[in-house]
Amino acid sequence: MRDESPTRQVGLRMTIVSRLQRNNFDRKVAALNVTRSQWAMIAIVARYPGSTQRTVAEYLEMSEASAGRLIDRLCADGLLERRDRKDDRRARAVYLTEQAKPLLDLLGAIAAESEKRMFAGFSDEEVDRLLDYMTRIYENVSRG
Repeated sequence: MRDESPTRQVGLRMTIVSRLQRNNFDRKVAALNVTRSQWAMIAIVARYPGSTQRTVAEYLEMSEASAGRLIDRLCADGLLERRDRKDDRRARAVYLTEQAKPLLDLLGAIAAESEKRMFAGFSDEEVDRLLDYMTRIYENVSRG
């Protein structure tokens, strides 16, 4: 097997780590009867309350129609709600309900435990440096 460059190794490891983290998180939240798309939607709406369906779809990198169906499902489950927007009568804003808060807390606790495991043995300074590196990589990749 030929040697791979350090940049190739880092790129591959980032992909693998991302997949492993998602899969581990999915396994842990399966007991809560929440799918990946559901927990991702809940997390985005929690982070950006009052977003429109279009904005949520963009954050989740899914079609607006798919986001709408997922929002409808989570509204039917009592976890999200749509509200009229004062600034745009055609658009509706999406918010978490009070019923979603305990689930969001559980998802947050699972995420915190996953982060603790992922960064075991790292100092705060090392994590800060890694964040700086990842931010630079993100900026490079997001530019095109």
